[in-house]
Amino acid sequence: MASSSSFSSSTLLLQVHLVVSLFRFSLAAGRRLTELVQDQPALPLQYHKGPLLTGKISINLIWYGNFMPSQRAIVSDFFNSLYSSSKSQNQPSVSTWWKTTEKYYHLTSSKKSLVLTMGKQILDENYSLGKSLTSKQIVRLASRGEQRNAINVVLTASDVAVEGFCSSR
Repeated sequence: MASSSSFSSSTLLLQVHLVVSLFRFSLAAGRRLTELVQDQPALPLQYHKGPLLTGKISINLIWYGNFMPSQRAIVSDFFNSLYSSSKSQNQPSVSTWWKTTEKYYHLTSSKKSLVLTMGKQILDENYSLGKSLTSKQIVRLASRGEQRNAINVVLTASDVAVEGFCSSR
């Protein structure tokens, strides 16, 4: 008899829990996910009226140290996807995020826009400047890339120390 009573109270407790859970779920169902997102400002970054890069700009990657091919592929894919012309990409993609910068071109008198392309990839796997780099050596490495219409990005391997890295300058 006692087991029948505990079974009944357990069943009742389970039913009450189920009703409360369903009630909470039904309240949440009326909410829209967009209610959680605040409206974004038209331009999330403040434009200070300075000059903007225009035209076709190549991004050159200077790899300093030993990197696995998969590491290089991830970074290369990221930069290649900045200006993807493919409409079949899943949204959001890096290219849709990057289109934020196009809003700034509408604020200037320049009619040119910016087109980024993947440039050269330069490998220095022999640590030609050692495993401890100064700021001047980083500039020297960056100068190995194209000098005109280019952004040269120096990437150092995890075993390379860089002067002033992760500190305010």
